[in-house]
This record gives sequence, C-alpha cells and structure tokens, in this order.
Amino acid sequence: MIESGPANPTTRRLFFALWPDDTTRNALNRTGKWLHQHWGGRRMRADTLHLTLVFLGDLPAAQIDALLQGIQDIPIGAFELSLDQAGHWPHNRIGWLGLSQPSPVLESLVQALRDQLRTLDIPFDARPHTPHITLLRKAQGGTALECLPVNWAVNGFVLVASNPQADGAHYDVLQTWRLATQ
Repeated sequence: MIESGPANPTTRRLFFALWPDDTTRNALNRTGKWLHQHWGGRRMRADTLHLTLVFLGDLPAAQIDALLQGIQDIPIGAFELSLDQAGHWPHNRIGWLGLSQPSPVLESLVQALRDQLRTLDIPFDARPHTPHITLLRKAQGGTALECLPVNWAVNGFVLVASNPQADGAHYDVLQTWRLATQ
C-alpha cells in the first residue's frame, strides 16, 4: 500500500514545470481523451497535466528553502507554445503531446533554470530536455496521429512536489515564478 505524502519526510520529490491554466488544461484533457480512444492505456488526471522543465528528484527538506530563495527571476518574456505532435514511446508505454518544432525560448528557460541550480549546487537530471506532456500511461500506441494543436500562452513556471498515493502521484505547487510580460 502506498501512503499519502512523501515516502521519506526528510526529502521531497521535486521538479520545475510549466503548469497550464484552466483553458489549456481542459484542451490537454480533451486531447488525452481523444488519444485514449486510439491508443488505450490509462489517462492522466487533468490536475496532473504539466510540462516538466527540470527534474530534481528527491531533495533534502533542509535544501528546499535555499532553493526557493535562490531561484531568481529569469529574464525571459512570456511566450506561446503550440503542442501539435502526439507521440508514443514504446519503451515506457507513454502517450504524449509535444512540439513538432523546437522552441528556442522554452530551451532558454530550461537552460536558465539549470544554470541557477548549478550555482546553488543543487543536483538535477541533466539528460537532454524532451518537451512533452504525458497524457497516457500503459498506452498501446499505434500509428502516428495528427491532432489539433493545443496553444498555450506560457506566462510562468512552478516548483512542484510529487506525493505518491494509491491512485497515482498528487502534485503540490510550492512556488510560482512569473515571466515578464511583453
């Protein structure tokens, strides 16, 4: 049985993410429902949909305050993403929605966060960033599907704590940072 809250109270499982507004979340949820009809699997709950920027993993609770105080405003303006490519990764059976074209401003945001984390000496997953939103788990996949794009006006990012529970992970937004408006 998985209990509520962090497995180890001295650590928290953390990641930085883009967190959709209600309109974007509803559009992503509709796309997940549509993909589910084609690929099966288990749909992600709407309240868990996000785009991970940097995964930190289990961070000692003693470092969280330093992290929250150390991450500075990032000199990147608000931007738009067009999530227009549905895909499936057979190795982990994930059905996802992502970008058909790279987003230089998104990658600049990821790099700026990584640079600040290095300065703070906080470890993170340094694998190449593959921007996507997980919509399905245990999906069968199949032929590539064209879908209507989900346009997302990105105006900030968040630090999230993941709490494993019996019905899947539950997320707590710990802090929000706003991007500059144009």
